[in-house]
Amino acid sequence: MEALYNIIAELCSYIIHSCTEDFFVQYSCVASSEKTRVENLVRSKLPVLFRSDGGVTHTLADRECNELFYTTLLTLIEELKEKSDFFGIMGVTQILDEALENELKQKTLEFQKEDFSVVLNTNREITQIGLLPRCSCWWERKRRLSHCYNRLDNFLFNFLLMENSILGELIDRHYYLPQTLFPNFISSRSLKIAASPLRLERNFDIHAFNEDKVQYFKIDYPEKNYSGDNELIWNKILDSAKNECDIIVFPEMLGNPEMTAFVQGKIEGLKKDDAELAVKIPSMIILPSFWEKRRNTVTILDKNGNLLCRQAKQNPFRAESGGHGYLEGIVPSRVVNIFHYEGIGRIAILICKDFLTTRYMEQLMRCFKLTLIIVPSFSTGSYDFLRSFDLCAHDDCNVVWINTCAAMESNKKSNFEYVGYVRKRISRFDDEGQQLRKMPICPTAFDGKCGHDCIFYETIESV
Repeated sequence: MEALYNIIAELCSYIIHSCTEDFFVQYSCVASSEKTRVENLVRSKLPVLFRSDGGVTHTLADRECNELFYTTLLTLIEELKEKSDFFGIMGVTQILDEALENELKQKTLEFQKEDFSVVLNTNREITQIGLLPRCSCWWERKRRLSHCYNRLDNFLFNFLLMENSILGELIDRHYYLPQTLFPNFISSRSLKIAASPLRLERNFDIHAFNEDKVQYFKIDYPEKNYSGDNELIWNKILDSAKNECDIIVFPEMLGNPEMTAFVQGKIEGLKKDDAELAVKIPSMIILPSFWEKRRNTVTILDKNGNLLCRQAKQNPFRAESGGHGYLEGIVPSRVVNIFHYEGIGRIAILICKDFLTTRYMEQLMRCFKLTLIIVPSFSTGSYDFLRSFDLCAHDDCNVVWINTCAAMESNKKSNFEYVGYVRKRISRFDDEGQQLRKMPICPTAFDGKCGHDCIFYETIESV
């Protein structure tokens, strides 16, 4: 199938570089007679792409793609290019997308067994196009993008089309999560998420330094705080397990270098001591990020304690102190991790400023058609995040944002009415108040008191 994936990538590249935005607007209303013309043309050349009842097959297999098949397909494509028959080229691309539906589902199952997956086509560097199987999403409209963008992937349903021109210098890594990871998701068609702001105390030290004429800051974690912080995290994970959550997320910057190993050890111990509770551990655990070696990094574990990946922050935060600006002294890795799961779609972790950097956030939205963004944050307020939520709404992308009371500043307490939000797509029949779910701050936090018991639960459902 590799040869066919490469041909489809070449077709997509040709269309993108040859057709204007107006063409995609017109093609969205293609006449039935024109569709019939293209289908009849393809059927006459490549009957293997159609069922006996006349419709496009969904079961094209590798064994059917012999030398004659490829020769005929390439000849047909060249004939259409010579005539500048863009409607015909689009039709062929759509027919191939539809014909490979079952093959791509099988490819998804294969990808679920891998640590991470690379694109299907081997000519990405040449075509500047990457192709992957596209997981469906139960809250995504069928023609989600057609209301926002006029472009090729409005018309593809089984391929995830990624353009290097949108991706830019970023490096994408893809993780197809096994269906067994979220055992209740298939039956419930819902995703229960836990989020905790954790605590009021800042158990880290901030240090300023100068480098290349710029003022930076970095974070250090005193070892004396590791034990208490790790126990607090583990207790929140246990609380979320008792409430049968699928995902738990914590804020930015409140981790430490020993937290991952500590949680992994606790999960292993729980399997021996309380197997019934162990199976309820959240399927995805997004630990608080921590600073190390010029990286601000979130660790993501599965419910068995296995490391799924680590996501580094890409865009530095700018802080002010004493009238001077200080830039977060991180070195971006440029690696973006995307989780794929049938029914959920595509999940990304955007750490605080990454989500607020509109160009970066929209870059990921457009390239990967994200359906769930999780935002661990350490911020002095929620205003900017609320504005960014709306940018995701028209793309049917849900957002979970969790801040921490530790970020509260004495002169900005009015910004801290809420420490988290879930912005989700709802049905037109639902109450609009369900669109934005708020996580209120504990009233005692304003008095400098923290009981360390805050945890919020929200459920994202199919629409």
